[in-house]
Amino acid sequence: MTPSSSAAARPVRQPGPDHPISITRNSSHIVVRAGGRVVADTRHALTLQEANYPPVHYIPRADADMSLLERTDHATYCPYKGDCSYYSIPSAGERAKNAVWTYEHPHDAMIEIKDYLAFYPDRVDAIDID
Repeated sequence: MTPSSSAAARPVRQPGPDHPISITRNSSHIVVRAGGRVVADTRHALTLQEANYPPVHYIPRADADMSLLERTDHATYCPYKGDCSYYSIPSAGERAKNAVWTYEHPHDAMIEIKDYLAFYPDRVDAIDID
């Protein structure tokens, strides 16, 4: 199967009343720590609220220390957001495997989260929000 035919076989869904997704700018000071180090520090996050899931803070790559992250082969697909890639934080040990996710080429409806990262709260030391 070629990449284009596999992508064509996957559903693409639009947020709507049955599955709402909102993205809002968040000027709170957000600091992500893992392995005793600051991995990200921003006042330019986006908060994504999807259906009845907990809100997720997406942090600009420019505000993350990408040298602390290591891309993994893990990948998932969301019909609303698109292909998702993952990073681990090696300095934080096994717990931080695939701790970070990103949509590098999100579907058009979610283009705002392109070049942003999200962190699993249980795979990092802390996500502090002031």
